[in-house]
Amino acid sequence: MTIVLTHSDVAALIDRSVVYDVVEQAHADLSTGTATNPAPPVLPVGYGAAVLPMVAAATRQQASAVKMLSDMPSNRAAGLPTQRSTILLMSASTGECEAVLDGRLVTAIRTAAASAVATAHLARTSSTSLGLVGAGTLAVEHARAIARIRPIEKVFVWSRSRVTVDEFCHRIADLDLVVEPAETVSHVVSAADIVCTLTPSRDPIVKGGWFRPGLHVNAVGAPPRADHREIDGPGMAAARLIVDSRPTALAKSGDVLLAIGEGHLTEADVATELGDVIVDPALGRAGDDDITLFNSVGIGLQDLVTARSLVDTAVERGVGIRVDMSA
Repeated sequence: MTIVLTHSDVAALIDRSVVYDVVEQAHADLSTGTATNPAPPVLPVGYGAAVLPMVAAATRQQASAVKMLSDMPSNRAAGLPTQRSTILLMSASTGECEAVLDGRLVTAIRTAAASAVATAHLARTSSTSLGLVGAGTLAVEHARAIARIRPIEKVFVWSRSRVTVDEFCHRIADLDLVVEPAETVSHVVSAADIVCTLTPSRDPIVKGGWFRPGLHVNAVGAPPRADHREIDGPGMAAARLIVDSRPTALAKSGDVLLAIGEGHLTEADVATELGDVIVDPALGRAGDDDITLFNSVGIGLQDLVTARSLVDTAVERGVGIRVDMSA
């Protein structure tokens, strides 16, 4: 039987602490070779839109998965989501399709979990302030995820829309954090110990000249397109760079590829993955004055392990629609 989990099913089942744990282990498994995650191809579908089949396999979960990510920039004008996704989870033992899941909430929560894992392994343990460039759902999830692993007291948040900032404040009111709306992105970057960039920017919105010693940055928001970036070239060069997956970063990260094209980085600078730091902490932050930057494009392995945890819980609780695909 194949289990179908809708968005509401995922929302009822998902446990953010579990997602953090499985994402951390998945990156370690990728580094040690018990999980695989090739860079996804880009399949143009016209009108500037594309689909990306994000595939992965994991021995620990005895599964393979593909998330079909639709990147539809023209949807913005129609008030529709610019990215939509569906995940298929397949048994590595029998090859059957175990589950079909809506990918919206999975993507947001596993993305924030990856940033939190990077923060846990790269940011100073004394970090007490969080800066968010962008105030939408990703910002909400990042505030929740990072407040779990660092003693965050204050959040600086910037958005082009004050309405979005107000909604952000409402959505994290239960965290009991001091939230300070920022007038500029430079204020966020210069004031916070940990900064997360969460915008679908095409042109750099964060400059390396604003970085100060000890900062940790999670560069998250730019879509997987070689011509989009949030961090300028000098900023990429100024930091100790960690990527989620080297093949994916060199194929899909505009932050990385444009910095290389401008001569600020070389491919050799894109050498260390998050899993490498988890396995060998000496590859990460060396001192309190280091500037560290996690370049997060997002990988299918994160979707696989999150989907596996959701499907296991759905089976235990009897949640979801069962479909006999062979009937």
